[in-house]
Amino acid sequence: MDDNEQAADVASELLELYGYQTAVAYGGAQGLQAAEVFAPDVILLDLGMPGMDGFQVAAALRARPDLRDVAIVAFSAWGDKGTRQRTHAAGFNDHLTKPASLDEIVTTIAACHA
Repeated sequence: MDDNEQAADVASELLELYGYQTAVAYGGAQGLQAAEVFAPDVILLDLGMPGMDGFQVAAALRARPDLRDVAIVAFSAWGDKGTRQRTHAAGFNDHLTKPASLDEIVTTIAACHA
């Protein structure tokens, strides 16, 4: 989930080249709906989205019995120590700082999916 549509689309296309099935959402509420339908194993979640930010989305995912075990990876330009502590405390499985290399993204997804 990312409010930057181009970034979300590019990430999705690149991950599909690695054999991953993807679904793209451009905001928190849309992402929650997509997660219900798609039932993902891993979600790359931007933190700084308008309306419903990544922390609110993560809390909503963790509150749902059918989605609480999905791996959530913060994928944000915010990579400072304080933000990393917040994502950890909020139940994120990992934290990638943009721009992350494709290798970093794939390695993180594989580790969460294992």
